Amino acid sequence: MFSLSQCVASYVVLRIAKGEPSKVERALWLHGCCTMVLRRLDFASRVLGKPPQRGLIASNHLSYLDILFYGATVPCVFVAKAEVRSWPMLGLLASLGGTVFVDRRSASSAVKASALIEDLLASGVIVLVFPEGTSSDGSSVLRFYSSLFEPAVRAGVPATAAAIGYSTGGDATESDLCYYGDISFAPHLLSVLQLPAVTATLRFAHSGGTFDSRKQAAARVREEVIALRTACRSAAAGEGDNRGL
Repeated sequence: MFSLSQCVASYVVLRIAKGEPSKVERALWLHGCCTMVLRRLDFASRVLGKPPQRGLIASNHLSYLDILFYGATVPCVFVAKAEVRSWPMLGLLASLGGTVFVDRRSASSAVKASALIEDLLASGVIVLVFPEGTSSDGSSVLRFYSSLFEPAVRAGVPATAAAIGYSTGGDATESDLCYYGDISFAPHLLSVLQLPAVTATLRFAHSGGTFDSRKQAAARVREEVIALRTACRSAAAGEGDNRGL
């Protein structure tokens, strides 16, 4: 909670100094906050491959922790389901960080979000999406929602694949860190905070590609995410290397 208070205080200082922060300033603020929170939690990460400097990043989705680790790795704006707003700690950080929230039950919300994402990409802000639409237990990469790639297609910017995986000390497995199905947020978070040596492995493709259609983008990037995810799991097991896909 102390880290969260520091984050909120730094945002207030930013508002006082510059007025309404731009999307870039919010992304940089969130980047610093995620770095600080992970340090306070004593969570570690290793990054394999180089994050892109522009465009859309698309990743598999395992947990609310994904936001912290990606946020600490690359300044970006996230796209998340509307329910994330109500999550303790992360909901506030995401909101202040400029996250684009999507109400999956509302067609108008999806249209508005798509326009916001396109504007962000066109202005040079990196946007990170989880095209599976929900987190999973990590056993497979779920199908991708192609609509999340439409803004990148319209803006003519690259879509880059990325993958994340987790490891921890003791007898815990990656699935113990995954937040999926009917798992309750608060009890899961408390159990995660008690795990020793939590480490995330993030792997980025060498380069992104531009696409003519959202379906083409979703299919190609999903294939790359699956390959990265396999390499990511090998690296988490101590068998990986420092080469990107």
